[in-house]
Amino acid sequence: MMTTLEAVKKQQNYTSVHEAVKAGDVEQLASMIKSGAGINEVDLVHKFTPLHCAAHSGSLECLHWLLWHGADITQVTVRGWTAAHLAAIRGQDACMQALLINGANLEARDDRGCTPSHLAAAHGQSYTLQTILQSGANANVSDRNDWKPVHYAAFHGRLGCLQLLVRWGACIDDVDSNGNLPAHLAAMEGHLQCFKFLVSKMASVMHTLKARNDHGETPRDLAERFYKDNILQYINSVEKEGEQPETQEVRAYRKIQELQHLLEIAYSNYRQLGGITEEEKKTKKEQREAEKAVKELEAQLEYERVRREKLESQLDDYRAEIGHLRESLEKTRTPPALLKTGTTSTSCKEKKKVKKKPACNSGGVFVRLR
Repeated sequence: MMTTLEAVKKQQNYTSVHEAVKAGDVEQLASMIKSGAGINEVDLVHKFTPLHCAAHSGSLECLHWLLWHGADITQVTVRGWTAAHLAAIRGQDACMQALLINGANLEARDDRGCTPSHLAAAHGQSYTLQTILQSGANANVSDRNDWKPVHYAAFHGRLGCLQLLVRWGACIDDVDSNGNLPAHLAAMEGHLQCFKFLVSKMASVMHTLKARNDHGETPRDLAERFYKDNILQYINSVEKEGEQPETQEVRAYRKIQELQHLLEIAYSNYRQLGGITEEEKKTKKEQREAEKAVKELEAQLEYERVRREKLESQLDDYRAEIGHLRESLEKTRTPPALLKTGTTSTSCKEKKKVKKKPACNSGGVFVRLR
């Protein structure tokens, strides 16, 4: 039975292949392409190709069809956006994954020098941003104004993206072309949670609050200029509590902790990209050697077991042969009882052969009777 959506699609008469893609109607898309519509045809306003429309609207099935049939993944819109840029803006994570599998360039830049990671951070698309970072994108890539993804996340108040970027090793103490830290941008726009997060991650809180951009402005100055009272209240509370002066040893220890944290992040990124550290290689080598030794011992044990079974089988054969020999020997040997009985019989036979002589009387007369 036809669903309501299918019925609506069937009744549609799309004026362009772009409309079919936006509606997610892959059958009409295929039919229109086969009827002569260009697979990389652009609209007049935004210069969107069908692939751009699919990435922007999240029409995954249409996007797959277009990729399978050779749609140009590098073609750009009037602002220099590829399909990957549009997927990043709209947070179309499934479309982004499909594009990456088919070779989308994560370092492609639009007219402002922004990569998909810049746009995902700016629009708060944390899931798509994570997909981009997991695919090997540089978390510290700069646009034409030296803005990194963390600058965009701070400026637009995207706390989730900001936290994600820091976990992936983004530097929050890098400045843009005007000397602004991400903290400056968060203060200027009044994004309190982002500002607190950035300040807490810096090596020195007071140093961050006193940091000046190329115009000599601190985060406080920017908050005052743009009337961000929430930022000013927070800065006042921090300054009121003050910060204990750090000794050289404390600063060194904090730096070690920071470097260890960055090293852990780097190792995590390296492993997610399929890399293996020297320590893991050594551990795996030791595991392989141990497994090899175990297999050799198991083989030796099996060999000894088979050898023992063969020896036991031979021993059983020898025992059986000894038993046969004993039986044969018993059969050929004459028992003593039979030997005694045989001697007596022979003597009796010899006695029977001897004739008895008649008894005679030496003093009598022999009379012959008739």
